[in-house]
Amino acid sequence: MFVVNNFMMAIAQLLDFLFSVYMWIIIGRAVISWVNADPYNPVVRFLYEVTEPLLSRIRKMIPFNMGGIDFSPMILILVIMFLQSFLVKTLKQMAMAFG
Repeated sequence: MFVVNNFMMAIAQLLDFLFSVYMWIIIGRAVISWVNADPYNPVVRFLYEVTEPLLSRIRKMIPFNMGGIDFSPMILILVIMFLQSFLVKTLKQMAMAFG
């Protein structure tokens, strides 16, 4: 059973890492939107291509735009924080139950 324990712990840690990286990518996208960044810059294009699919879905579901401020990055960060505190911790507790 220790194999299942180690596997689930590894998945939980990997998900936690990926959620953290994606959160920083969203923060980078938000910071770039405040300045007049070159849209042909590879870094800017990467940030937009990676974040736009989820952000556009949030904008469609919650068209909450107050004074030209886009709240979709903040909503997505809150969703990621929820998933980190619920899903990752649940996986770790399940792994401990198998161990």
